[in-house]
Amino acid sequence: MSFTGKYELQRQENFEPFMKALGLPEDQIQKGKDLKSVSEIVQDGKKFMITINAGSKVIKNQFTLGEESEIEMLNGEKAKVVVQMEGNNKLVTEVKGMKSVMELNGDTITYTVTMGDLTMKRVSKRI
Repeated sequence: MSFTGKYELQRQENFEPFMKALGLPEDQIQKGKDLKSVSEIVQDGKKFMITINAGSKVIKNQFTLGEESEIEMLNGEKAKVVVQMEGNNKLVTEVKGMKSVMELNGDTITYTVTMGDLTMKRVSKRI
């Protein structure tokens, strides 16, 4: 199953409390909470390029499954991660005490990030 495509954010849960826990300033949280960000994913075998356009902010991350890569997190911080594939439709990684799962089902990607007892979920649809 290929993740390649453009996806527009449809809805999100617990965005504000999660971003507060990450230490984002209130003004950035308020700007980001209603944005319909668009993510573009290009998959070439085990290599991925993910570009997230969120208003004036663009985050680009490249990684190869099973290899250490440096990514930019939602709060702008850089971190080293190893992304694994579970089954043929889940990208899973752990970074800085957070577990991140990106699951593709048909034309929908569900991105779930858990930190302690706080979970943020973002659902995007292929456009």
